[in-house]
Amino acid sequence: MSQGNLAALVDGERRRGRGARSNAGGRFEPAAREDADDGWGSLEDLPPFTTQVQLEAARSIITTNQSPDISFDQSINPYRGCEHGCIYCYARTSHAYMGLSPGLDFETRLFAKPNAAALLERELAKPSYVPKVIALGTNTDPYQPIERTHQITRSVLQVLAKTRHPVGIVTKSALITRDIDILGPMARDGLVKVALSVTTLDRVIARKMEPRATTPAGRLEAIQKLTEAGIPTGVMVAPVIPAINDNEIERILGACKDAGAREAGYVLLRMPLEIKQLFREWLATEFPDRAKRVISILQGMRGGKDYDARWFERQKGSGPYASQIAQRFNLALRRLGLNERRYALRSDLFQRPVAEGGQLALL
Repeated sequence: MSQGNLAALVDGERRRGRGARSNAGGRFEPAAREDADDGWGSLEDLPPFTTQVQLEAARSIITTNQSPDISFDQSINPYRGCEHGCIYCYARTSHAYMGLSPGLDFETRLFAKPNAAALLERELAKPSYVPKVIALGTNTDPYQPIERTHQITRSVLQVLAKTRHPVGIVTKSALITRDIDILGPMARDGLVKVALSVTTLDRVIARKMEPRATTPAGRLEAIQKLTEAGIPTGVMVAPVIPAINDNEIERILGACKDAGAREAGYVLLRMPLEIKQLFREWLATEFPDRAKRVISILQGMRGGKDYDARWFERQKGSGPYASQIAQRFNLALRRLGLNERRYALRSDLFQRPVAEGGQLALL
């Protein structure tokens, strides 16, 4: 699909409850394909997009990175694709590596890794493994709806709890409160911290941006429950989208502080690769009155481009508008007393598991 072409949008009934408007192939596909009505009503009988989950026999589970502008260098993602359907999700582009569309395929063609916990225990048992914080939920949400059935995230946490290994979790799902029985004891040992992603307090906007994620009120309630259980909890205002949700920064931080959050951060909307087209399609259908303005401001913070992939620039942008967002955010932090204490997780309590067939410790 060419830039700005909206002719290949999927019919609203077929994509009801989904975030993306189209399902164009990814950048690695040799040919571009799209549904087209031949005049005989051939598209009318196409079924709606339903969630399909394929089990994946993963070969390894801990992913490492060397990005200097993020706070972790190893992570676990129990799932590929995400049913939350957040239109802005940068992870959409990874579905192209599977030969699938970063559009509707990303939120309906999902992959689950049922052997994640076993792989994790095996990798932690290696004598060469050095314990340091593992981030959970860096690509797709570890508590997306299919976790209710598959419980892979819970099984991973059980391994981390048993080995006393530190973990940081990012989610926009209240399902995380299900695992307070695991997270609470870990928190008492300084082994876990959680960040809830809260992009808006407006339920209508949330429904448009992230159709199958927990409501804003539900996320605030989750922050409260986690905090009451003694689990250090913060908020990520991510992404900040000019002329859509940037006017809510102070209100979001205030509401999350009232719910118990003690740390906060933000990320500016990123539009790499296929995201720039998917986001434009969404803007044109959901906010046609301000679509041009949103893109104009975003490009103004990216040196006139849709995206700037340089370290440190990609997360916050540059220029007057980006500077104004940063100043507002920092002023709100100081006024609310957020980030006055940063919770550092412990790695010194790690208990290496015994590899299969290995020698048990004598002491």
